[in-house]
Amino acid sequence: MHRLLPLTAALLSTTVLSAAAADLPSRKAPTFTTVETWSPWMIRGRALVVVPQESASLRVGGVPVPGADVDISNSVVPELDISYFFTKNIAVELILGVTPHNVKGAGVLAGAKIGSAWLLPPTLTLQYHFDPIGAFKPYIGAGVNYTVFFDEKAKGGFTSFDLKNTFGLALQAGVDIMLDKHWGINFDVKKIFLEPKVKVNGGAVAGKVKIDPWLFGTGVTYKF
Repeated sequence: MHRLLPLTAALLSTTVLSAAAADLPSRKAPTFTTVETWSPWMIRGRALVVVPQESASLRVGGVPVPGADVDISNSVVPELDISYFFTKNIAVELILGVTPHNVKGAGVLAGAKIGSAWLLPPTLTLQYHFDPIGAFKPYIGAGVNYTVFFDEKAKGGFTSFDLKNTFGLALQAGVDIMLDKHWGINFDVKKIFLEPKVKVNGGAVAGKVKIDPWLFGTGVTYKF
C-alpha cells in the first residue's frame, strides 16, 4: 500500500499538468510574407530593319541642281536597348546600334555611285507604358536622336564623301507581349527625323540630305 502512494501521486500530477496545458492558448509558428521586390530595369535585343525615306537638296559650285536626288540603301542590323522605369508607367529607353548604308544618285543623278557610311544613332526616348491588357503591354514614346557618321567612303570617281553629325527628333510606338514575369516578345516602330549636311569632293558638291528613316524592330524582352 505504501508503495502505491508515490505512483498514484505521480499519475495525478501528470494528469493535472496535462489538463492545465490543454487550457493554455496554443502558439503557432510565426509566418512571414515574402514581399517581391520591383526592379526598374528592362533590356531588349532586337533585329532592326532601317528604311530611309530619303530626299536631297544639292548644289554644285554653289548653284542648286534641280532634280538632283539620292537613294540610300536599307539595312538590317542587331540592336540593343536599355530601359529604366521611374514608375510602373513612365520609363526612359536608350537605343544602341550601328547601321551601314550605300548612297547613290537619283533623279538627274540616277545611276551615279556617291559613297557609303556607317551610322551610330543613339536615341533616348521618354515612354508611357499603358496598363497591361492581359499579356500585352503597349507603349508610346518621343525623344531625341544624335547620329554620328563614320567610315565614310567616296565611290564612283568621287574623292571624298562627308556627312555631318546631327540631332533629330524621334517618335516611337510598340508592345511587349510577356510570356512570364521576366521574358517577353517585343515589336517596336520608330520614326527618326534626320537631315545632315553633306559634302562631296571637298564641298564641290554640297547640300542637305533628308534620311528620315523608319525603324522596324522585333526581338526579345527581359524584365529584371
